[in-house]
Amino acid sequence: MTGSTTAPDVTRSLPADIRSYFAHRGSIPTLIDFKADEVREDYTQRIAQRVGIDVSQYSVLNVHRIGIEAPVRYVFEEIIRWRGDSPYWPNHVATLQIEEGHPEDVRVVLLGQSIGGLLASVSAGHLGTIFRMHLRTARAFPGDADVDNARYFLWDCSGGYPIGIFSVFARSAIAARGEVEPTQLFFAVGFNPHGRRFLSGIRPVRRTWEAIHNRVTTNVLNRFKLLCEAGFEAEREGKALPPDDQARISMPQSTRP
Repeated sequence: MTGSTTAPDVTRSLPADIRSYFAHRGSIPTLIDFKADEVREDYTQRIAQRVGIDVSQYSVLNVHRIGIEAPVRYVFEEIIRWRGDSPYWPNHVATLQIEEGHPEDVRVVLLGQSIGGLLASVSAGHLGTIFRMHLRTARAFPGDADVDNARYFLWDCSGGYPIGIFSVFARSAIAARGEVEPTQLFFAVGFNPHGRRFLSGIRPVRRTWEAIHNRVTTNVLNRFKLLCEAGFEAEREGKALPPDDQARISMPQSTRP
């Protein structure tokens, strides 16, 4: 790594979230193009092999990837530390109920606790919660058969618009795929809207969701890349890190409900 990388700041308001995650276009494109059926089939097979889930049952499969100039171990430890005030998450738009280092159960609330709570109270819980995530599998260390240092989380998603799965997957670069940075990080979602496959066939609904989701995810991954690279650069050069960055959290190799 050359030069100096600056970590992103935590956004402090709803307008700042909108500017940073919705209006801004991430500098590095991250979306995997599934316009060709064989590309989606390739990823369907790879996801089944690596995280043990069949995503062909879902009408929507969306995968983003970014390369990070930091070791897989370092990147995955940063994922474990995901929390509501992480500087790569639009927490004023999609507020997280998550305990740092304990991602077993996560609730994503629309527009914060007050507005989200109000929507939930007047709609018998049908509004306010964007979705819930329950951890199905966590692998914080590569398996015996892994040759690319793979580590991942796999959550079940329910209780909102996406009913399916969400996975964060990190592994070493594969030169044959043209990958350069030492860590390749993937965000993958597979789901049926509100649990109904036919709803994804309504083009305005699907295209609106994809436009928003893809813009936000690209910005999340770009900001996460900057955070990891700045932190690893500081660690490698022996610079003093903030207290929150000094403590690293360990997860079990595999967790199942």
